[in-house]
Amino acid sequence: MTGRQFYDWQTAGGADDVMKMVDALERAELHWCAIGDLAVNHWAAEPMVTRDVDFVVAVDEIAQAVNVLEAVGFKAERHDWSVNFLGRSQVSLWLSKEDFYRDFTTRSVPADVHGILLRVAALEDTLAGKIKAWRTPGRRPSKAIKDLGDVARLIEAHPALIASLPPDVKQALDR
Repeated sequence: MTGRQFYDWQTAGGADDVMKMVDALERAELHWCAIGDLAVNHWAAEPMVTRDVDFVVAVDEIAQAVNVLEAVGFKAERHDWSVNFLGRSQVSLWLSKEDFYRDFTTRSVPADVHGILLRVAALEDTLAGKIKAWRTPGRRPSKAIKDLGDVARLIEAHPALIASLPPDVKQALDR
């Protein structure tokens, strides 16, 4: 079974939705990249299946990205900090509007994640995003533990990153 077939099996056809998203954003020539778990899967030694595809677009292209994705059949649900999209699978596409991710698209890299070609945040940006998620007040404990685990996965695959970890993260990883 290929990585894409496994991803499809775990997400009830999610690869098609992700590929449709990628194709739509690329055809529109938008500046975008995957963040969160998909980016971690690119940079970590071992990928894990996720049903959430977090991504960002250049700030001045958010409205256009929403229009493009709706035009190819995704249903949009607007929130203060994100626009969430649903297609035909169990995958949820989450377009973050947070300022924190504003420059991630300028440093993104091409990647093959689960057999799907897409853009992902740079390694350092992926790490920063996971640290931010782990530090989010009121985050469910299971999500915070997973975020810290993703930080550990990145460090295991790229030991040089240890030097850039803030003290609170180092202490949490040492537990």
